[in-house]
Amino acid sequence: MSVEAQQTVRAYHQRTKHRFEAYAPGPETLDWDAQPIPFRHFEAAENVPLPALQAIAQQPAFAAMLRRPLHELAQPVAAQPPSLAALGMLLQLSLGITAWKSYGPDRWAVRANPSSGNLHPVEAYLFLRGVPDIADGLYHYRPDSHALECRATFTPSPGPAQLFVGLSSVMWRETWKYGERAFRYCQLDTGHAVGALRYAAALLGWPLTEQRTVGTAMLAQSLGLDRSADFASGRRADTEREEAEILLSLSSEPDLEWLHRASTTARWHGKASLIDGHPMYRWPIVEEVAAASQHLSEAAKPVAQITDIPPAITGVPDIAAATLILQRRSAQRFDARHVMPKPDFFAMLDATLPRRQLPWDALAVPPHIALVLFVHRIQDMQPGIYLLPRSPHLAELLNARLDARFPQRQAVADAPPHLGLQLLTAATPAELHRVARSLNCHQDIASNSCFALGMLAEYDPASYRDLFREAGLIGQVLYLHAEAHGLRGTGIGCYFDDPFHHLLGLPDDRLQSIYHFTVGLPLEDTRIETTITDDIRLPA
Repeated sequence: MSVEAQQTVRAYHQRTKHRFEAYAPGPETLDWDAQPIPFRHFEAAENVPLPALQAIAQQPAFAAMLRRPLHELAQPVAAQPPSLAALGMLLQLSLGITAWKSYGPDRWAVRANPSSGNLHPVEAYLFLRGVPDIADGLYHYRPDSHALECRATFTPSPGPAQLFVGLSSVMWRETWKYGERAFRYCQLDTGHAVGALRYAAALLGWPLTEQRTVGTAMLAQSLGLDRSADFASGRRADTEREEAEILLSLSSEPDLEWLHRASTTARWHGKASLIDGHPMYRWPIVEEVAAASQHLSEAAKPVAQITDIPPAITGVPDIAAATLILQRRSAQRFDARHVMPKPDFFAMLDATLPRRQLPWDALAVPPHIALVLFVHRIQDMQPGIYLLPRSPHLAELLNARLDARFPQRQAVADAPPHLGLQLLTAATPAELHRVARSLNCHQDIASNSCFALGMLAEYDPASYRDLFREAGLIGQVLYLHAEAHGLRGTGIGCYFDDPFHHLLGLPDDRLQSIYHFTVGLPLEDTRIETTITDDIRLPA
């Protein structure tokens, strides 16, 4: 990354911090009747319907996969051969619609992958070769109809089956509501989507690995996102543009040479539907940071080393992963009286450690994020602020920067030693409630939960997208493990950046807050009706 690009990223990150005296620049008003279209399709592109989940579950091999518990997904199993049914299962359990909600005349979809404000900027494309009953080509996934659209056809070529997923962001969907901070949320959503895809792929016995040799510009070309004539402009081109994000392989031996050849000779089909014909605002800094933070193609290298960690803590409830994926929701309110059992809390923290297994093997960068925890109501634990470094490197970095503010910090005596969990400072429940609520944009979800946390990243402008994607991946782990323990999580994108840093006494910008999260017992809003259609309901 050039010095100029680094300066652009640093300026963006600083400018888009929320502060007690002012929030990051965003729209002053929203027209909810004219929000961006949540589903994109390509007109005149051939549709390939995917089998519904309930139909897939009738096949014994798939039924067995759908019954696999979350805690067993790291164990290798025989890979399911690529097929339309397998693709239908993969996409339904990662990026598909899992329910519909309604409140009065309003109706909206809930998806397997969470999204900031439920705005869903992420679009998914599949590069396919040698999959039965579908021609080699590039396909766009339509969650609203659970179908693939043929975006491009490739000349058939010999060789084993190949499956790649390319993710992009329709950044305007987030920018419409959140203004300049939206680029952060698009990257978080990409991380959540990677996590959702990794868990779904594991059910099928498939790997999922980031392909860093394909840079942002090359990925945009392969996805056809640089074909401006294929994207309607409306009033402005930036509202319709998709930003290339990440390429992931679902094959044990990815053939990137085939992908390059196929993409350069592709025959393109379809025109993109309009996202927003009448945008009210413009936020050019989002386009600027997107251009500055693009990845360059990198030479192939071994996956980043992760320090060996003892096997995961046992005791996670024996619930099918597919069930947890389909029932995952973001909590809106928490029961402020509920106390979380300590073993469950330790098991959740343990699940966030970056082991040499899923979902951490999906990303090709080492861990950069530690967790600062606000422990409100955990059985037999002193309320206070705790630290989970997540790696020896981060522990060393944090130790050097937290000594002055927290000289009396201590290891949690009865926590599993490999967690490295530390108590930074004890606090009264009232004091902790006030601080957690204030730092998270005065939101009760941060103070009424069992615990809340801030994700503190080793900040490097050259890895800006990677930091948020790792944070989104951690969030996806917390979402599913909260569900496994009978609780619910909520990602928090609105928090006061520098006041959080000041609380910790951080002397410079070497460590920056990237994402916040909270977990507790949800209180359901009975006014909102939830509908789960038969095609996405698993058989009893």
